Amino acid sequence: MDVALSGATPLEPDEREGLIPSHIATREQLNEWEHENIVQGTKWAFARKREDLLTTAFMKQLHRRMFSDTWRWAGSLRLTEKNIGVAPEQIPVELLKLCDDIRAQLAAEDPDVAQIAARFHHRLVKVHPFPNGNGRFSRVMADLLLAEYGREPFSWGETALTSAGEVRDTYIAALRQADGNNYKPLFDFLLVGGS
Repeated sequence: MDVALSGATPLEPDEREGLIPSHIATREQLNEWEHENIVQGTKWAFARKREDLLTTAFMKQLHRRMFSDTWRWAGSLRLTEKNIGVAPEQIPVELLKLCDDIRAQLAAEDPDVAQIAARFHHRLVKVHPFPNGNGRFSRVMADLLLAEYGREPFSWGETALTSAGEVRDTYIAALRQADGNNYKPLFDFLLVGGS
């Protein structure tokens, strides 16, 4: 496979071996192949209200639905260290803590659902629960959370964030600022439109 995209998670050799289609040779081909699978998984997720949205079981099921035609390990939590994310053995606990925290925030009087969804997205990316597809998975999760509260999905910069470019660079920079607890660039990107 060709050189990884800036901000993309590199795959370990055993994870690359989990690639189902044998004709994939470049990141572009992989993105195109995954796109159809992601569309189907997203349709499934938005087909009905989700009482189980903030559970690890649902997250694994959604990831599997989004990537099962591409990766044998789709829906399985990450077992290897990455350049981002918590240690693999911490993933289950961190997901549980994140879900409990988001539930508590949403239970507050007059919650700011958009800001909660933005922080939820960031924290899911930071945990990095799966070997790959975490950004796309986390974006769908944030939009599902918004939908549960009758809100419109984020614009995500109104472009494909899987392609290199200024919008993706702005998005990655906003996530890195959020790592340092400065959420303003991420809120601006998601709530103002990414420009």
